Amino acid sequence: MNSVSSTSRSPLPRLASVAGLVCAAVACQAPTVSTRPAQSIAWREPSAYTYTLRSTGGERELIGSFRVSVRAGKVVRATGLDAESRAVVRRSPAIVPTIGTLVREAERARREGADRADARYASAGYPRLITVDWSADAVDDEVRYEISDYTPGGRGARVG
Repeated sequence: MNSVSSTSRSPLPRLASVAGLVCAAVACQAPTVSTRPAQSIAWREPSAYTYTLRSTGGERELIGSFRVSVRAGKVVRATGLDAESRAVVRRSPAIVPTIGTLVREAERARREGADRADARYASAGYPRLITVDWSADAVDDEVRYEISDYTPGGRGARVG
């Protein structure tokens, strides 16, 4: 009579190997952006620049995509790039912010205890993404600002 013994093989060694490979693969990739809490934002806003803002999230007026020109630290021109943003520019052009205003909003949210307030930065140092969520349990209080086509000085080649 043949006897068969059952050997229980633990999946732990296999899982550890897979986890190690995943960690090694992630460590080898060079990040293109960094994430820092809003309170540690070190970007210095130039007095003149242009950028494209895509503002989403929440129940608020500043929704849509905008092309923004800043001079002497103030928005001097905001162009709506979609139907929502064109309506915003028609109704309330003064609410279109500078990047510095967006950074200060995230810093204030961090100081005042928002559940989330952070920024991702381009390798050139300027913020590319700013997110704020005052309460993770609340609906429609979060904001997301995507910054692209950033050009310091308002002219010349784009950065990042």
